[in-house]
Order: sequence, then structure tokens, then C-alpha cells
Amino acid sequence: MEIQFIASVAIVTSDPPASRKLFIDTLGLPLQRHEGDDYYFSEQIGGSKHFGVWPLRQAAEACFGISEWPADRPTPHACFEFEVADEESVTTAAEELQAKGYTLLHGKKTEPWGQIVARIQTPEGVIIGISYAPWIHDAAKPV
Repeated sequence: MEIQFIASVAIVTSDPPASRKLFIDTLGLPLQRHEGDDYYFSEQIGGSKHFGVWPLRQAAEACFGISEWPADRPTPHACFEFEVADEESVTTAAEELQAKGYTLLHGKKTEPWGQIVARIQTPEGVIIGISYAPWIHDAAKPV
């Protein structure tokens, strides 16, 4: 597995308004609402490709296809996604993780916004994604 960079960091929250108050109103981060849902993010914060405030309900939907986080799993409070070179690398990384004894929250899938990702969860509850976000790579290509 060859990680290229940290693609995304998100706070996972069961109280999105309180989290937004901290990150937008108090810290002044330029977070914007993702059209059609309650996810706020920015790709304009120095040192970060993507930072977000991810409602727990949406994390449950992305990982399990349900609106409640499963009671038998630790409740996540953060998500880190590591970028790989291409879509096939997501498949390879998921296989490597499983071969080393990690249980996938879900295998490789394409999110509605185009990101290709497989996710696990650490014993502490942090969601870890291995992803390929085509727009990040497209932006890095010379014109």
C-alpha cells in the first residue's frame, strides 16, 4: 500500500450545530454546506486537502447504509482518509488490510460525490478511509 497524502480529516459529530459553532463561528474556518445535506467542509484551509464536520448519521449511512451508528461499534469522533494513486489501489489496500486482520466497515465503493473508498475503524473508534478522489488528482495535473 502506498499512501500519497492525507486526503481528508473530518470531525464526526452527533451534534452538528454545536460543532459548526466551534469551527465556523469561533475558529472562523471557511466551511461551506454541501448541497443537499448537513455536511460542512472546506478545501481552502492551508495544510489540508479537505476538512469537514461529518454528522454521525451521515457517517452511519456511508459506512453501513443505515441512519444510526450500530450500538456494537465504538462511536466515531473523527475520520482520516488517506489518498492512494488510483481506484485499483483502493482495492489492493482493502485486501492488504483484511490480510493483516482488519475488518472493513465496507469494501471499496463509490460515494455519490465520486470518491472511491474502503473504510475500517480503529479500536479507539476513529474511521480510517483509503480513498481515491479523482478531482484531487485532476487538480494536480498540469494543464
